[in-house]
Amino acid sequence: MVIYTVQPGDTLYQISQRFGVSPQRVMTDNAISDPRDLPIGQGLLLLSPAVTYTVSQGDTLSSIAARYGVTVPVLLQNNPGLILSPALHVGQTIVISFTAGKRRRVKINGYAYDYIIPDVLRRALPYLTYLTIFGYGFTDEGRLIPPNDRPLIAMAREYGAAPVMLLSAVTEGGSFDSNRAGMLFNDRALQDRVLANILAVMDQKGYEGLDVDFEFIPPEDGGAFLSFLENAGEKLHAAGHFLHVDLAPKTSDAQKGILYESHDYRAIGETADSVLLMTYEWGYTYGPPMAVAPLNQVRRVAEYGASLIDPGKIQLGLPNYGYDWILPFERGVTRATAIGNEYAVDIARRQGAYIQFDETAQSPYFDYAREGLNHVVWYEDVRSVEKKYDLMDELSFAGGGYWNLMRPFQQNWSFVAARYNIVKQ
Repeated sequence: MVIYTVQPGDTLYQISQRFGVSPQRVMTDNAISDPRDLPIGQGLLLLSPAVTYTVSQGDTLSSIAARYGVTVPVLLQNNPGLILSPALHVGQTIVISFTAGKRRRVKINGYAYDYIIPDVLRRALPYLTYLTIFGYGFTDEGRLIPPNDRPLIAMAREYGAAPVMLLSAVTEGGSFDSNRAGMLFNDRALQDRVLANILAVMDQKGYEGLDVDFEFIPPEDGGAFLSFLENAGEKLHAAGHFLHVDLAPKTSDAQKGILYESHDYRAIGETADSVLLMTYEWGYTYGPPMAVAPLNQVRRVAEYGASLIDPGKIQLGLPNYGYDWILPFERGVTRATAIGNEYAVDIARRQGAYIQFDETAQSPYFDYAREGLNHVVWYEDVRSVEKKYDLMDELSFAGGGYWNLMRPFQQNWSFVAARYNIVKQ
């Protein structure tokens, strides 16, 4: 496996010849829309097959998997073109494994709303251990406010990903209500009604675990929040389900702010079966231009988390998006536009931008001008993803959790599949 940065004068054909990788493979793994026009500075993933198989008459994915002692999801991971077009053709080449070699087993979680484009979800599911569906709310009386989750649950099962139910303080109107969350934490009878309804839905729909995502909890509710998690964990475990909790990106016990104070890493880590460190949004919609998940900041949170929580319970948060800012930035006036990582590269290609790489943040960015306005874009690519996985390996984390799956990011998925054995159900 090679991660290569496009240089002036490079062509796709020259790069593929230099590294012994087929042009089609480079295009597929990197979602290249125009092979004639590679942006200077673009990071490319170059994968070299170690074992391949040529399809014969009567072959199926199951028969090929059995022949080589692998699984059908592994074949889909190694051959992403099969995910949306699974029919095999005589003479077709199937990649069984890559020369990169696997580092270890990891658990991969991904979050999706119920309105995700089905084909975008299908392209991610072979690479997931868990699909967490956003999300369930609850009323003042304890009734659940459900998303349209059945189609996503069925798709997750089709690809061997465990569906996970998510509970938050989302209201009937789709907004978040911290007062409703506080009411839940401080009313044991309401908790019991909500949790009873959750368990009934989990059993009815086939959810395997519950993801609890409560943010901006007032400090005075911190103890009640922990009591709620203990109550939820006890009931979930008795029914054979697991408890997962999303944690704000803290770096110390003394960190102030409504986002952080009620997320007690040590206590929650002891109560939950797994946690997500939400290590993103340093660069955000209303903030100044910068990387969404700069590695130097992500490391501080990850090391703090590992000092208080069993690393085997931790998933590192990974952003599947970037931002496009109009310059100059004016706080309270400028609003960045969220964009997909593949779309960011397409902007650079169309605008003739030179992609740069920040060594401190370990993230790519570029500037461009359009219609008289200057822009800067920060996003994620295989180079930034690799550094985050290196950090996970260093700290022995269970794996990663992607916020979110709503946009395609094939370069990332191809990297993960080549480097790791992904736990499947």
